[in-house]
Amino acid sequence: MTITPVTPGAPPKRRTALDLARGILTGAVIGSSLAALVVGTVLEHVPLVVGGLAVPVAYGLLVLAAGAPGRAREAAVVPRTALAMIEGLRATGGESSDVPVRFDLTVAPDDGPAYRVESTQFVNLVDLPDYKPRGIVVVQYPPHRPWEVKLVKRPTPEWEDRAAGAHIDSVPGPVLAGEPTRDSGVGGYLTLLALLLGAAGVVFLFRAELFGPDDTTARPPSAAGPADSGTSSTTIVSAESGTVALGPGQSMFDEGALRRAVDSLTRGTKKRQALTVVVQDRLLTVVFTPAGSHAPGFDVDALPYARIPALVREARTALGVRSPRTWQLTAESLTGSLTLRVGVTGADGAASLEANGDGEVVRRIPAR
Repeated sequence: MTITPVTPGAPPKRRTALDLARGILTGAVIGSSLAALVVGTVLEHVPLVVGGLAVPVAYGLLVLAAGAPGRAREAAVVPRTALAMIEGLRATGGESSDVPVRFDLTVAPDDGPAYRVESTQFVNLVDLPDYKPRGIVVVQYPPHRPWEVKLVKRPTPEWEDRAAGAHIDSVPGPVLAGEPTRDSGVGGYLTLLALLLGAAGVVFLFRAELFGPDDTTARPPSAAGPADSGTSSTTIVSAESGTVALGPGQSMFDEGALRRAVDSLTRGTKKRQALTVVVQDRLLTVVFTPAGSHAPGFDVDALPYARIPALVREARTALGVRSPRTWQLTAESLTGSLTLRVGVTGADGAASLEANGDGEVVRRIPAR
């Protein structure tokens, strides 16, 4: 069967529908994987990070598997043999015995027009004098890829005889140095668009966690500004309990706010033991031990105020509750020693942790 070789002047190949689809899918995989890695790292979402790593690996394996039949067909194709004339050659570097040499060749197939091609081959320094300009050599190349020309170092006796008596005229350029460039204008734009859409899709799915309302529990006390003494708050004190409700824009996690709220409930009165202390973002409730009661209480000054923000932050971010909606810290000493419990609830369920009077975590119950 005669196969017409590709001439140097062949027009660029245009992308097929399959090429465009592959480019779009590749862009989407790259964009979504990178976004998943970034978003997963920011949110500390381990499954998302694992997915960002696993998806491109799985896609790469899928591409390799899909291309295996084509590679097998190419490997089964018998290469064509032809004579070629060396137009010029130049060593391009190398410090070993085999140096890369760039050959400019005129290839003359038996059943097609001659063409110019550029090819880089590794040649042993001992054999380098055998290759000279205007010299005739034997080459091989795949029928469907005439630019992949390789010199045959030990041709058969028949081809050696043909090369010894052959004369090949030079063919003008251009030089064929590789596969004709594909027309990638539309394909490139579609791939880029798919990349952007893939990244945007991941960000959109986790927009609530990324761009939700700012929560003062996520920042340490040193990063929060001091509470504005001019803002409103409501304090209610009775014989059995006391409550402080902060106004809009305030939080018990503003610097010193929790301690001031507790002091406002005990100011001007004899120090009383607390039975329980319940803290929420803008609400503090203290239940005092009844007068004359022997119920186990504790001094509110003994609370580890400096550790409370870190305990709440850990409960909200490290116990598996994504987008926590509510949280509550309860301090009590019913068992004899001061104990702090922080509970959080969200779309994934509820979780809690328990700490001792020094603010050291002694137990964690993650979300299930």
